[in-house]
Amino acid sequence: MALSELYSDKILDIAGNALQPGRLPAPDASSRKVSRICGSVIEVDIVVTDGVITGYGHEVSACALGQTSAAIVAREIVGTRADDFLALARQMREMLKADGTPPDGKWSDLAYLEPVREFPARHASTLLVFDAVVDAIEKRSTKQIVASTS
Repeated sequence: MALSELYSDKILDIAGNALQPGRLPAPDASSRKVSRICGSVIEVDIVVTDGVITGYGHEVSACALGQTSAAIVAREIVGTRADDFLALARQMREMLKADGTPPDGKWSDLAYLEPVREFPARHASTLLVFDAVVDAIEKRSTKQIVASTS
């Protein structure tokens, strides 16, 4: 597959019609991630209530692949258990780096990114939103542990 074929009509459609939620005014945790390979940047905010992600915001400056994965996350993340999102992030990494299966159910549009597997230089931007949300979830968990021991 040629690199130009990677950018399918569906990927371009999702990226071009992406929800732009903006940043949250009072998040439980935030994270900023930058891809060293391509310079893509994402900043995410989350709110988690009883283990469920109840608020999400982001600002993203990325290629179509990074925009696509961020758009799908923005569309589907609210209402997802934090633990389930951590599993989804592992599944995405395995899909790209270890020939794993693509997500299904409400996350099935992430399967459009499966061809990225053949282009390791594009993995970082595709996974950037997952890395940022996982980092935010971990930061929130650390804050809770510190608060409960104080």
